[in-house]
Amino acid sequence: MRLITEVASAAGISEEHLELYGKYKSKLAPTLWDELKHKPDGKLVLVTAVNPTPAGEGKTLTTIGLSQALNAAGVKTVAALREPSLGPCLGMKGGATGGGKAQIVPADEINLHFTGDIHAVTSAHNLLSAMIDNHMFQGNVLGLDPQRIVWKRVMDMNDRSLRSIVTGLGDGNGTVRESGFQITTASEIMAVLCLCDNLADLKLRLGRMLVGYDQLGQPVTAKDLGAVEAMTALLKEAVKPNLVQTLEGTPVIVHGGPFANIAHGCSSVIGTRYALKLGDVVVTEAGFGADLGAEKFMDIKCRQAGLAPSAAVLVVTVKSLKYNGGVRKEELYAGNREALLSGLSNMERHIENLGKFGVPVLVALNHFEGDAPSEIEEVLNACSRLGVPAAVSKVWAEGSAGGLGLAAELKKLLDREDAGGFAPLYEDSLDIPSKINKIVTEIYRGAEVAFSPAAKRSLAIIERLGLQQLQVCMAKTPYSFSDQPRLLGAPEGFTMGVRDITLSLGAGFAVVITGNIVTMPGLPANPAAEGLSVDEDGVIHGLM
Repeated sequence: MRLITEVASAAGISEEHLELYGKYKSKLAPTLWDELKHKPDGKLVLVTAVNPTPAGEGKTLTTIGLSQALNAAGVKTVAALREPSLGPCLGMKGGATGGGKAQIVPADEINLHFTGDIHAVTSAHNLLSAMIDNHMFQGNVLGLDPQRIVWKRVMDMNDRSLRSIVTGLGDGNGTVRESGFQITTASEIMAVLCLCDNLADLKLRLGRMLVGYDQLGQPVTAKDLGAVEAMTALLKEAVKPNLVQTLEGTPVIVHGGPFANIAHGCSSVIGTRYALKLGDVVVTEAGFGADLGAEKFMDIKCRQAGLAPSAAVLVVTVKSLKYNGGVRKEELYAGNREALLSGLSNMERHIENLGKFGVPVLVALNHFEGDAPSEIEEVLNACSRLGVPAAVSKVWAEGSAGGLGLAAELKKLLDREDAGGFAPLYEDSLDIPSKINKIVTEIYRGAEVAFSPAAKRSLAIIERLGLQQLQVCMAKTPYSFSDQPRLLGAPEGFTMGVRDITLSLGAGFAVVITGNIVTMPGLPANPAAEGLSVDEDGVIHGLM
């Protein structure tokens, strides 16, 4: 690893704008923005993927490797990524910093506590939770209805046993009421942190956050409780983006970590804006498949921040396509042309969907050892028939050298005169049901939306409060276009069930909860935590 001061210097950042966290990671001071804000923006490239499978697609890996390859090809490039959450790191996925020769480092520190941003979000969120209960205990001047408090507690860990809890039990411990926990990455504070423009905007957004309703049905916010300044004090360092590097020294801004299946799934607006001033090209990613992360990147992040992506890179693998064609995980290494051809429908659907945003698409075929040349050729031929450029990516094994072909195709796409016709999928002027219906019918290809009684009550509140201008953040299984995880490939004509709708007024969107999605995941049968060890020198093994 190079010293982070050297990485910063090569990116055009002087040491006076760094707030160092050891030798290899740093916060970027707000003074840097004062120096950069008048510079022209680079071109923004989104890396997304087909629907995720148990075999893994390598979206973050591709983002890192592509940024390295672009720099190796002479294009000044900066990557912008989300911060890993402890939940998946110690649960199902393990580390989230890439792999092989396409990693960001120091990987263990980034994957675990990093610079404390997620812990700060946890503390700020739970401070507000404590102030809500204390307010009721101390007399409840605001008249909060204990049965209509919507603000839960959070922790950065998968713990299904905390999804539903009862608080206030025992004499003198406050009002007894039902509540629960979410994972920190589902906290509205995480969304607010990632969508705000600066510290002042952070305060305004925190103040708008809905905590519940009073006895007359009127909304009560964090500002009403007097919690904003204290929450801001806990978040004042977290709002600053973090600078790290790839194995080849490419600068990477890592900031914020909302999940894409239960939140909006993108790194921070602040971090992206810094990157756009520092690089001629910025490569960023959005969580899970393009039906979730990319849609929210386009419809929420880009809309709110005034960003316009120049291209999208869709990551596919031979194994993911065969899985979507009906092959079990244990049989993915065996040749199966019929399943591959069937699974191509998933890739084609995502390509069509990305085109609806007016963004040119490049397919990155992430190469795995054991991929049959004939199956790789089938995928490339399918892209050719669709008129979409494609390239095989071998960045895991070869680093930047394995991504030069992909980088060359991206450069061609960015140089096209017809690039840059970006537009969100729906207009802000549509009401909430119409926005949901547009996403379901045009992105998921469902036939209709079925609202539960709870969702209908939420829609009535939205209408009563005049909140139709909110954007929509779909909370949905990442494994299928539908709300049914096992409905793979490219299903259509299904009914999408909406279980409830919650309001994130600070973030500016309504969270639409579909199917069996939960905002507090559970650990799998064999969590990644079981494979970790720490040797006598304090070195962690098994995280990746």
